[in-house]
Amino acid sequence: MTEQHPILITGAAGEVGSISGDIARRLIKQGYPVRAFVRTDDARAQALRDLGAEVFVGDLLKLADVVQALKGCRRIFFTMSVSPYYLDGNLVMVAAALQQGNIEIFVNISNIEQSYMTFEHMSAPTSDRLKWLGGLVDDWSPQQRAHWLSEQALNWSGLPAVNLRATIFVENPLLTWIPIKNVMENGELNLSFANAKMSPIAATDVAEVCTNILVQPNEHIGKNYALTGPELVGGNEFAQALSSVLGYEVQYVAKPLESSDQVLDAVLAERSAHTASHLKNLTRLIAGGRYEEVTDTLEKLLGRSPTHLKEALASNERVLRARDRD
Repeated sequence: MTEQHPILITGAAGEVGSISGDIARRLIKQGYPVRAFVRTDDARAQALRDLGAEVFVGDLLKLADVVQALKGCRRIFFTMSVSPYYLDGNLVMVAAALQQGNIEIFVNISNIEQSYMTFEHMSAPTSDRLKWLGGLVDDWSPQQRAHWLSEQALNWSGLPAVNLRATIFVENPLLTWIPIKNVMENGELNLSFANAKMSPIAATDVAEVCTNILVQPNEHIGKNYALTGPELVGGNEFAQALSSVLGYEVQYVAKPLESSDQVLDAVLAERSAHTASHLKNLTRLIAGGRYEEVTDTLEKLLGRSPTHLKEALASNERVLRARDRD
């Protein structure tokens, strides 16, 4: 990679669960030029400039902005926050990449559901989908469907793409944002997963994998990687890991799905009904056992053991702020 071909990173100033900024930092540290696509020119954008990134301020939904941002780039990392316009943003980038040509790799962040969202399952009768998805929901969320369509479009485009299908991040609002207030005040971890387990993944591990692929893309082109954390954990194990990090006892107290819905509506629905709907669906998929899977793909791609839950929590800013409940 030369100075004439910066790597385009979208979502570079993201917040919750964002890996783009981490990828930009890793690439710059290794001497690669980075063009960071951000929505707003704020302190986070300036921090990227200070690191050495070229910052492009624009809108992923505007073709003119995307075309301008992509000029001179041959490698793309695409992500976008949960949004009803996610598919639009992805397709705009695909169209711009096709028109420009010379693209060497299009790294697309997807989600673990794409490994389950086969055409056969998605077109099955409602009763079959309900049973197969764990009995608590009979369909995927609009956000998950947008990811599915994005993957289809990338396949149709013929672009040299790789889809990274990550499971729920440790940094997901369901795990380390929304519950933390009650953890601090009452020592209770309230989740609505019943006795189901999951394998949460550390954002930093996904960022490392993405960086490696952007630097050496050839062997990854055309691949779909299902990425999970290294261990299955339920609510009790999650509470134990939090207790160890926080230095005070945290108990897992399972809540009914309706209670979780009310919290999500109160916290998110006014700002984004789409996000609230997605997280409600995600909660039901987890509670139904759909996320009880561990793969060794992440370990193979990293060439080391993935980050375990306790380690990920110990480096999470929200969790660290909760150490002092006073």
